Amino acid sequence: MARKVIITCAVTGAIHTPSMSKALPVTPQEIADAAVEAAEAGAAVVHLHARNPETGQPDQSPDAFAPFLKIIKQRSNCVVNLTTGGAPTMTVDERVRPAAVYKPEVASLNMGSMNFGFFGMLNRFKAFKHEWERKHVENKDIVFRNTFQDIEFVLKTLSETGTRFEFECYDTAHLYNLNYFLEQGLVKPPLFVQTVFGLQGGIGPHPEDVLHMKRTAERLFGDRFIWSVLGAGRHQLPIAAMAAAMGGNIRVGLEDSLWAAPGRMAESNAEQVRLARKIIEGLGLEVATSDEAREILHLKGGDTLQV
Repeated sequence: MARKVIITCAVTGAIHTPSMSKALPVTPQEIADAAVEAAEAGAAVVHLHARNPETGQPDQSPDAFAPFLKIIKQRSNCVVNLTTGGAPTMTVDERVRPAAVYKPEVASLNMGSMNFGFFGMLNRFKAFKHEWERKHVENKDIVFRNTFQDIEFVLKTLSETGTRFEFECYDTAHLYNLNYFLEQGLVKPPLFVQTVFGLQGGIGPHPEDVLHMKRTAERLFGDRFIWSVLGAGRHQLPIAAMAAAMGGNIRVGLEDSLWAAPGRMAESNAEQVRLARKIIEGLGLEVATSDEAREILHLKGGDTLQV
C-alpha cells in the first residue's frame, strides 16, 4: 500500500497583506470558502487565522473566528487547526484564546523565540491600500516571543481540551525545545512536527537545511514524530517535493507563499493544494483523507469543535 501524505493548507495567516494578492482571503466568507475549496482539492488539514474584514489586519479575537468556523464545520469534514501564533506582535494570552474557546482538533504552537522579518517583501511590493500594511511589512524590530513560560502556558491551557499540536519549528533549537517538553511529559507522541524553512530569522531553505532538520528530529524523537515541511515563498513547492520523497508531509497555502510558479502568483489556496497533490501522486504516493490524517495524528474527531 502506498504511503499516505498529509497536506495541510494555511489559507491566510498574518504575514501577507491584502494589497499583495487579490487571492488572499480576508472576510469570514472568503476564509471559509478558501478552506473548503482547499479541502476539496486534497488538504486533510486547514490551518486558520482571522482578519479584520475591512482592512485585512490580523485579528485574534475569538469572535473573529466564529463565522468561518461555523461554515467550515457545516460544509467540510476537514481537520481544523487554529493558530496560537496569531501575529508576532500579539501577546500569548491573545494568541491562545480562539483555541481555548473552540477546542479544535489541532492548534499550532511555535517552539521558540526568534527574530521575525518580512521586510524583504518590500523589494517586490511597493503600493499598499491600508496604512497598517506598510508599517507591518517594513518593521525590522520584531522579536516573536515564545519563551518556555509562554509555551508551557499554551500547553497547559489546552491540555484539558484534547487538542493536539502542530509544533512549528523554525530552527534546530526549536526541536530541542520540543524535546524538553517531551521529557517533561507536557507533550505526547506522535508529535506533529512542522519544520519551517526560508523565513527571515529562521533556518534557510537549502536542501542541506531540510536534511539537517530531519536528521535532528529523527535523533531526538525516533519514531515518535510525524514530519511535515513548510517552505516560505518561492521555496514552498521545491521543499514540498523534497520532503515528500523523503517520507514527509506537506504544508502549502497563501499564509506561507503567494506563488504557484516562478513569476506567477497563485490564484487560490486550492491551486497550491492541487500542485502539492501532483507532486505526491507523481511519486507514487497517496494523499491522506481527513479521517486518515486523524488516525495518523491521533486526533479526537471533528465533531468536538465547539462552534
